[in-house]
Amino acid sequence: MSAPSTPRPSDSPAGALGPLSLVLGAVAAASAWPTLTFLLFPWPLLAGGLAVTFGGMGIHYAGRGHGGLWTSVTGTVLGAVGLAAFVLFFVTLY
Repeated sequence: MSAPSTPRPSDSPAGALGPLSLVLGAVAAASAWPTLTFLLFPWPLLAGGLAVTFGGMGIHYAGRGHGGLWTSVTGTVLGAVGLAAFVLFFVTLY
């Protein structure tokens, strides 16, 4: 039987918040293109909100030494841009 292993601080799930925010932010920002907004209708709103939320959490944990700061910041910015474009597009549409 092998010896029990203890988790390292780098094994924290908080390390996945930055890349997750980056992917969701990229989906939200890509949906800012008007044609893609109609094709991916609920996703820009969902992906943008989740990217900003997970990016903020990733920034918090990156300050404590878990996860990457720049992936979290980039995901947050892309999510905010995608969310703002989605809201602006539908406000001007109606």
